[in-house]
Amino acid sequence: MKLARLATAAAGIVLATALAACGSSEKTIDQQSGGATSTAGGLVGVTMPTKASERWIHDGDNIKSSLEKLGYSVDLQYAENDIPTQVNQIENQISKGAKLLVIASIDGTALTTQLQEAADAKIPVISYDRLIRNSPNVDYYATFDNATVGVQQATSLLTGLGLKNADGTDGTATGPFNIELFGGSPDDNNATFFFNGAMGVLKPYIDKGTLVVKSGQTDFNTVAILRWDPATAQRRMEDLLTSTYSGGATVQGVLSPYDGLSIGILSALKSNGYGTQDHPYPVVTGQDAEVASVKSIIAGEQYSTVYKDTRQLADVTVKMADTVIKGGKPEVNNTTDYDNGNKVVPSELLQPVVVDKDNYQKVLVDSGYYTADQLR
Repeated sequence: MKLARLATAAAGIVLATALAACGSSEKTIDQQSGGATSTAGGLVGVTMPTKASERWIHDGDNIKSSLEKLGYSVDLQYAENDIPTQVNQIENQISKGAKLLVIASIDGTALTTQLQEAADAKIPVISYDRLIRNSPNVDYYATFDNATVGVQQATSLLTGLGLKNADGTDGTATGPFNIELFGGSPDDNNATFFFNGAMGVLKPYIDKGTLVVKSGQTDFNTVAILRWDPATAQRRMEDLLTSTYSGGATVQGVLSPYDGLSIGILSALKSNGYGTQDHPYPVVTGQDAEVASVKSIIAGEQYSTVYKDTRQLADVTVKMADTVIKGGKPEVNNTTDYDNGNKVVPSELLQPVVVDKDNYQKVLVDSGYYTADQLR
């Protein structure tokens, strides 16, 4: 009887220990934020370029919350546009035993070693919004149709100038109009898609003389703005105004691929006397529907932006990640266009939307992306 009681007690201790261990394994790996979270699905590493652009904050938050709802633990990191920082963040996520990595790269060519480390550890990689280049270890790509973004920006520029109507038919304006071109960061694969898509629309008008790039600067490498830096765009616009437009000529259109650049460009224009009734702002495009730019559009300054619903992109990415972790093959809608220099990466492309003063309420507010108060 005594032996039986001892055996029963021992079994109880073992069971209690096992239950405690199980409970421990269900806790978040990093509890610095406070409170234990279920991590039944394992750890997913998410790295974003910077918090300097509000869109990346939305992206990171949306992905993190959606993955956590599915039972995953999420290590969300921002590298503040510093490549070594992003490299270290990814290496740390690999060493923590991440089940999958979601990477929005700063420089799409700088992560080859880290992706090989991930592959060696059998950790799949989803390239998020920006295609990671020169590596066979990119499994999937989730993004918007970036060539279409460029087409939309260029078409919006033509519409603002009156060369096109909103329905796509030819407008009544004849030109010639002076325009200047800006490109995105040369280390971001998307930037060339934006620029080439736009130039496919604009070049016939430039060749006919309907549009005149008065500075003569039409090459991507010349007009590109490293790291999408607004201050650099502002300085370049100021230099263009001084060198090319000081004799009384007027800039009537600016192709800008990103809202942050657009704000810098508009600041330079304002400092040079634009933005008055007698000397209005040129037609300035943009991308990402950031709050400052939407307010600028409402105020009649920036002409348009291209809206990319980061909620949709996060949803697509999370579904893709969940499917891959569980051993399945996610849905993709493009297996031909996104060659990273080593392989064609299976991709899921979402469609962007042009936003201007006429439709911002319907597209951004009525959809719940922003509240009306945020845009006041």
